[in-house]
Amino acid sequence: MPPEAVAAWNGPGNEPDLRRWVLAHAILAPHSHNLQSWLIDLRTAGEIVLRCDLQRLLPETDPFSRQIMMSQGTFIELLDLAASERGQRADIELFPEGAFGPDKLDARPVARIRLVPDASVAKDPLFAQVFKRHTNRNAYEPARPVPAAAWQAMAAAVQPHPLRFGFAGEATPELLARHRAIASEAWRLEVITPRTMMESMKVLREGAAEIAQHRDGISITDPMLVLLDKVGLFDRSRAPGPQDMAAASQIKDFDQKIATTPGFLWMVSEGNERATQVNAGRAYARVQLAATAQGAGGPGRRDAAAQPADPHPGRRARSLGR
Repeated sequence: MPPEAVAAWNGPGNEPDLRRWVLAHAILAPHSHNLQSWLIDLRTAGEIVLRCDLQRLLPETDPFSRQIMMSQGTFIELLDLAASERGQRADIELFPEGAFGPDKLDARPVARIRLVPDASVAKDPLFAQVFKRHTNRNAYEPARPVPAAAWQAMAAAVQPHPLRFGFAGEATPELLARHRAIASEAWRLEVITPRTMMESMKVLREGAAEIAQHRDGISITDPMLVLLDKVGLFDRSRAPGPQDMAAASQIKDFDQKIATTPGFLWMVSEGNERATQVNAGRAYARVQLAATAQGAGGPGRRDAAAQPADPHPGRRARSLGR
């Protein structure tokens, strides 16, 4: 992994600008397909205005941008945690110029945020997990079930937001099998459907040079795949057919990982308004951090069945100015 791709995970250091200090933590949030569609406007003193980069959407796999809105929420949650760490209250106004419609996004801001010194603000212990959290895509150890204490901690982490939390683990084998089947079929459909597969292919980053250049998307560092790409045997200009080795091998690999997954969780919201989607993303980020704290989010354990794509730690902050 090139140094540029992991630089953000070294933290902001002695950054004097409080807004940039909290943003240095927010950009470590998980995002669907690792697109990092966060545009930050700092031109107004004392304000952080968050907009969605409309060039970084997922029209095929997320046509109504629900995942994109959740990914805006993960960013806001990490920003809020960082603000609390510095004794600041983050006054967050969602959709200050009105919420997006149900079908598509536009250039209006997702949130306007002001940092206000507040001695009553308590630090959140989840902040300590921000630099430790990652999305694990390795196989898990099925003999290591998710402990009851970890499920309880994840459920508790949701509480600031009105979502219903549930999970399937070793105590509910039939339910666990059902969720494995759902995950397997969902992945198979995405791989064999050309338009959805191409959406991922367009943001593949092959090898250190591409990862360093883009610091987003889906990174591939497997030496064999990188070599095949360099010699022109890995064609990213077209989706593989259902029977092609590339598709079949991906489905097989994912099925093996699903078979080792010892637990799945879900969160259910009442309604599907844009603010609800953003707050669901905030809750999701908290659950991931709680899982990390419990040792349930790394190799050997899994904290969720389907996670916003975050395959490498490269992060790029995009700003509209100071």
